[in-house]
Amino acid sequence: MDNLFRRTGIDVPEPVRRFLQGETDTWLRVEEYRDGNTMVVRTDVPGIDPDQDIDITVTDGALHIVARRREPADKDQPGYRSEVHYGEHSRSIPLPRGANLDTIEASYIDGVLEVRTQLPEQTGTSATKVHVSRGGNRPPEAPKNNVM
Repeated sequence: MDNLFRRTGIDVPEPVRRFLQGETDTWLRVEEYRDGNTMVVRTDVPGIDPDQDIDITVTDGALHIVARRREPADKDQPGYRSEVHYGEHSRSIPLPRGANLDTIEASYIDGVLEVRTQLPEQTGTSATKVHVSRGGNRPPEAPKNNVM
């Protein structure tokens, strides 16, 4: 289904896309913003070892983040209660056209994963004027073949 959205150019919000694909509550919540010519993606993933529990890849123009949170050993102790989600959590973030994949860097500080990549300089937006025709100014239609 992801390929269908990508092919048709439909921009579907991540939670909706995941729901339609049958994924529930296994995604990372992210902050995404631009810092000058840098795209910054941040997500809170406390209590993990970034060397073992985080995988970051780029494929098909998207940044893919996978983080694993392992259940604690003392979970079977009497009185143990947890509202923390354990297991594998992931997120795919489309990268803007022209993002420099060679400059992608990731850091993990105080439970926050931050991924940065350089974007091309924005030289202002160019606009194309589109002519709006009035009622009778349409080009003539081609004749239709009436085959029965």
